[in-house]
Amino acid sequence: MLQFIIIAICLGVFSSAQADSLRIVFLGDSLTAGYGLDESEAYPALVGERLKAAGITAEIVNAGISGDTSAGGARRIAWLSHQKMDILVLALGANDALRGLETSGTQNNLDRIIETVREAHPDVRILLAGMLAPPNMGSDFRQSFDAIYPELADRHDLVLLPFLLEGVAGNSDLNLPDGIHPNKDGQRKVAELVYQKLRDMIE
Repeated sequence: MLQFIIIAICLGVFSSAQADSLRIVFLGDSLTAGYGLDESEAYPALVGERLKAAGITAEIVNAGISGDTSAGGARRIAWLSHQKMDILVLALGANDALRGLETSGTQNNLDRIIETVREAHPDVRILLAGMLAPPNMGSDFRQSFDAIYPELADRHDLVLLPFLLEGVAGNSDLNLPDGIHPNKDGQRKVAELVYQKLRDMIE
């Protein structure tokens, strides 16, 4: 019985401490999870370090899953929304583009994520990390896919990072041998892009 009381007290203290900090959830795929790297080397963790250095207390939640699509994120968001969330970094869609999935489906899934989060947390701030379709997908698909993120940001009044991999995609020095996933240096560059947006949102 004493053990349960001690655990309850500890949990209460932990919850109270976390309630005082900014909680930032990163919902994404392998780019967010840090494929091929330690989670501490993925951009969410690096963003947390940058915020800490700037004197901003934040709890970082890396909800990135390798291979995840916008549909996968839409299935997970209800569970994630039960938890405290001050800022959501929404970084899904890359796998939708790589697989050539219907762009209307991708947009509907991202819509659902945004609406679900806002229903659970009306004051949540959302950073939408945009993606661009690969050049081999054809001009019609690329035009339709690339338009998803600006349209969503405008309609839902979100902060938009136009391209999560700006300056990283296509640069062999910043990617793993597969040419798709950022290496440590690439993740640092992504982290800086995201940090600058988040810093503006927090200020």
